Amino acid sequence: MNIKSTQKFVLTSPRKLREVVFMMGKMSPSEAFEMLGYADKRAAEPLRKVIGSAIGNAINLKLDPENLIFKEIQINEGPRLKRWRAGARGRAKPFKRRMSHIRVVLMTKPEAQSTKPEINSKVQNIKYKTSKKKNG
Repeated sequence: MNIKSTQKFVLTSPRKLREVVFMMGKMSPSEAFEMLGYADKRAAEPLRKVIGSAIGNAINLKLDPENLIFKEIQINEGPRLKRWRAGARGRAKPFKRRMSHIRVVLMTKPEAQSTKPEINSKVQNIKYKTSKKKNG
C-alpha cells in the first residue's frame, strides 16, 4: 500500500533539499523524522514536515509506522521568482528565488504486508450471467 504526502511551493532551492535527502541515506521514515529534527540545515524542516505528514497518513490508515519504508522521495523544481539587487552605478543585478515541490511516497515492508484472505469455495463457484445486447 502506498502512502503519499506532498508539499508544493517550498521557498528553498531543490539543490539544498536534495542535499538533505542524501544525508538521510537508507533510514526508515521514523528514523529520518527524528534525525531531521536535529539536522543543522534550514532545508531539513520542510522535509521533516512532509515525512511527518506521510507517517500521519499511515497512522490514519491503521498502519504501523515501524513497518514503513520509503518508496520514493522526489524533489522537483517549482516556479522561480525573479528578483533584483542594487548594483554599482545604479544598476540592477537580477537573481532568481527558486522554489521546490516535495513528494514523499511510503510503502509497507514486503514481509509486513498481510496476505489476501482466503476466498470461500462456494463464492468461487458462482457464475455470473452477462447480458448480451442484440444488434437490431
